[in-house]
Amino acid sequence: MILLQTSHLARRFADVTLYEEVTFYIQSQDRVALVGRNGTGKSTLIRQIMGQEPISEGEISKARNLRIGYLEQHVAIDSDLSVWEEMLSVFDDTLKLRTEAEEIAQKVADLADNPDSPAYQEALQDYDRSQELLNQRNAYGIESEIRTVLHGFRFYEEDYDLPVQSLSGGQKTRLALARILLMDYDLLILDEPTNHLDMETLNWLEGYLQNYRGALLIVSHDRYFLNRVATKVIELRNHTAHLYKGNYDYYLKERALRMAQEMEAYTKQQDEIHRLEDFIQKNIVRASTTKRAQSRRKQLEKMVKIEKPRQDDKAPRIQFSQAKESGDRVIEASDLAIGYADEVISRQINMDLRKQEAIAIVGPNGVGKTTFLRTLIGQLAPLAGEVHYGSNVTVGYYDQNVNQLDGNLTVLETLWREQSTTDEWIIRSILGSFLFTGEAVEKNVAMLSGGEKARLRLAVLAMQHDNTLLLDEPTNHLDIDSKEVLEDALIEFDGTLLFVSHDRYFINRIASQVLEITPTGSKLYLGDYDYYLEKKAEETAIQEMHEAEEADLDIVQEPSQNQLSYEARKQVQREKRKLEKAVEAAWEANSHIEERIEAIHSEMIPASEANDVATLAALDEELRTLQGQQDEAINIWEETSLALEAFEEEFPGV
Repeated sequence: MILLQTSHLARRFADVTLYEEVTFYIQSQDRVALVGRNGTGKSTLIRQIMGQEPISEGEISKARNLRIGYLEQHVAIDSDLSVWEEMLSVFDDTLKLRTEAEEIAQKVADLADNPDSPAYQEALQDYDRSQELLNQRNAYGIESEIRTVLHGFRFYEEDYDLPVQSLSGGQKTRLALARILLMDYDLLILDEPTNHLDMETLNWLEGYLQNYRGALLIVSHDRYFLNRVATKVIELRNHTAHLYKGNYDYYLKERALRMAQEMEAYTKQQDEIHRLEDFIQKNIVRASTTKRAQSRRKQLEKMVKIEKPRQDDKAPRIQFSQAKESGDRVIEASDLAIGYADEVISRQINMDLRKQEAIAIVGPNGVGKTTFLRTLIGQLAPLAGEVHYGSNVTVGYYDQNVNQLDGNLTVLETLWREQSTTDEWIIRSILGSFLFTGEAVEKNVAMLSGGEKARLRLAVLAMQHDNTLLLDEPTNHLDIDSKEVLEDALIEFDGTLLFVSHDRYFINRIASQVLEITPTGSKLYLGDYDYYLEKKAEETAIQEMHEAEEADLDIVQEPSQNQLSYEARKQVQREKRKLEKAVEAAWEANSHIEERIEAIHSEMIPASEANDVATLAALDEELRTLQGQQDEAINIWEETSLALEAFEEEFPGV
């Protein structure tokens, strides 16, 4: 069923066209991502759908009685109620029906002594109708649904009685999102819903939205989020809309393919036009060929001209290079404790960063990821442990607080101060590659937007030519295109990277390893963000299995074979099969890794004979990653095997 449809929609301001010929539809259960550069009109289009913005041309059609919910950016709940009361207020109508149903049930009970009376029969019919309506609204699952959503947004039972007014701004924003998800909308529009959410909450929200009852229209700069949730992408580009039926990765590939096809068709037609024009020019005046020339002219006049494909406004051109190489060992942290004089935030952090590695730092909010970076560069003193730098290491640091730039300097002065011996035209050229041109280079830094300050800070970083980059949330303030350009530049960078980011798509593209920091220690995962999630899920599953085993063992005391009841014996057998499967899975994973390691060794022989340095380096990097994964697989196998042996000793013959 089509819920909403736009037809030839346009928005114009005087003689300026923001967009036109925007045509698309949203069906039940659609998950639509609305993307496009800043300024292309995403928010304006949403306001048109909500009736808050005039329509210059075209129309918007909506299904009858369509219920649309809209969560704007930076919205927060302002309420005199408690957290639980605020969530419960969403269901006021249903709770009223539930109360009425209880009164009807009492009436039926009161009339039960005279079941043949008309009053009893009428009350019974009312009761049946009320129960059917309550079942349709899942009235008896309200409290369970509220708990599920609140827990997903990190509000627990001890928080339920907190006054909404006492919450922080970020908590109020999360509560607003929780509240709107509980409402029963046919179409839910979310504008940047991932703001203020940590990774754990984002993972939960993605799973929840995949099963959301209504349709979704989402504006977000979080590409990982869009990739997991969206099944359709609408891109605003070149003053119109382009539709892609797939997730974000599909959209990127399909957009590149379409652009290539459009350029190929345009080029092919231009060649044909030039060929016809050349023939006409050479043959129109000759009597023997003039008819053919006139025929070609008519053919040319009837031809539907293909417009030259237009690219969007320029994206920045970012490039990082190192003036000199570092040694193999870059930065080592040993049993590091970080924080401030009166407070330790995290302790027992260990890291061994090697040349050309790219490590992403993750962990819950407040665990000290930024503090860790600042400790490594010497802005903060370690509270315990040591930090060692390798030979020839030069560090460039990107601070997520772009407001630390001197607001009194101009854009040109900011970069020139870093490289005072460089000619002005070179400085201007570099600024141009970061989209600062013309009068923009004379603007005071204080007048720049967050995105402009981020680009300027990256320009300063690129000019320093350090061999090791420590980056704290480098994608903050950047639009999607700028993020992609930054990612490409970091992938091509031949130095070493250590970075903090909440952008999971960015981590997946850049990181070869993930360092998780907790208040009590750190752990290194030898893969990208998806690999990190997989290993965390495995660890959680093993932990839950062990807890279940301990609980079962507590129930079955003195568990000899003769003493076990039938049900207890079945339970023990199930737990044993779980352990056996875990052992088998770990060994199988190790076998697959071992096969690939043997294949790499075989591939290295011809590469070595051909002196193919690039291939050897790539194979060596893959080999190191696999060896780490193999160590982890063997550890899991050993742990589960020992657990199985202990289990078999405890329950012989089962």
